[in-house]
Amino acid sequence: MRFRQCCRASSIVAFGCVLVVIGAYCACPSVFAQTSDSRSAAEPTKSWTATTDLKSDDLTPQHIPVRIIESHSQNGNRTLDKRSVEIRGTDGRVEPYQDIEKETLQVDATMVRATTRTFGKDANGRKALVQVTEEEKHTLPGEDSNVVRVTYNPDVNGRLQAVQREVVETKKIGRDMEETNTTVMLPNVNGGLAPVFKTQEIRKRAANDTVETEKTTWLSDINGNWQVNEVSHATTRQKGTNRTTEERVSRLDFEGKLGEVSRVVSQESESTSGEKRNVVEAYSIDVPGTTRDGRLHVVERKTSTESSSSTGERAREQKVEQTNPGDPHSGLRVTVLVDGRMVPGPSGEQSTVTIRARDSNGKLGIVSVDTTKSDQIPTIRIQQAPAERP
Repeated sequence: MRFRQCCRASSIVAFGCVLVVIGAYCACPSVFAQTSDSRSAAEPTKSWTATTDLKSDDLTPQHIPVRIIESHSQNGNRTLDKRSVEIRGTDGRVEPYQDIEKETLQVDATMVRATTRTFGKDANGRKALVQVTEEEKHTLPGEDSNVVRVTYNPDVNGRLQAVQREVVETKKIGRDMEETNTTVMLPNVNGGLAPVFKTQEIRKRAANDTVETEKTTWLSDINGNWQVNEVSHATTRQKGTNRTTEERVSRLDFEGKLGEVSRVVSQESESTSGEKRNVVEAYSIDVPGTTRDGRLHVVERKTSTESSSSTGERAREQKVEQTNPGDPHSGLRVTVLVDGRMVPGPSGEQSTVTIRARDSNGKLGIVSVDTTKSDQIPTIRIQQAPAERP
């Protein structure tokens, strides 16, 4: 069972700014990831079930998910993933809140089709379909690919209406260059879908294990003309087991000029004992509690460590430091501490994630403890998932 399932429960905790911090921690790739779940049709059926219990009695428990049940099943070229969220009602009883079902079908060697259905509750408390997303991916010759993703919402009569269409096209434009173009369409005044923003991302592999990425975002104005809104440049350098990534973002200001608004620097390293360490520092022209002075200032630092023992137990710890809005010139202070542990066993895995956050009185206290039990037995090699760009 992927350890991120433990984190997902925490990402729903509505605790002010902690929501953003916890969401960033949990939305990244698996804290401890296994090899891909994809299987060929010749392999036997694979299935597992994991249950996460969230304990957070001090944070309005009637609005916090207290249990998440996830299941995964495979049968040939068809995969079904389910996720059910249960919350504590006003009467103290646990009741269904949301269900998400994703069915993935490997049509052939070059085509994958996926359908995601999200269910909630209607005015009468009955299970109701609230959203459907259909995705189709084609792998083209030369490592090119094309993805079309359409999202539907039901209208007042329950009929599905398209509310978003996304097209992602990736192609090689050179020996060491790749281009990805994304276009997103939303409903317009005529009742159809019209492009509202698009992005172009060019990745280039340079010498000395360096990867350079430039991403440009355009927005459509009222006349349908495209205007550059944001440009980001990222450079990743690899040296042995150490990797450094720096990303700079420039955005259009009120005068219509592009100006640098943020910078993120990530440094990853691995010791001879196998311990992994990652430090991410974020700089911004917007500092909580102050007015802009036109310069970049460090506003957040995340330090993460990962380790594993000879028995298969894995651990990850993360410390988040942020600017104090009440005293922005005093430097960064610890705002969130995350402690995660995964212990394998003969009948499955058990994971625990404890999150501590600073309250209004300035003290660090436990805001949630997530415990996940899974009947999936790790029979395949464990490997670290590649880190995403910040």
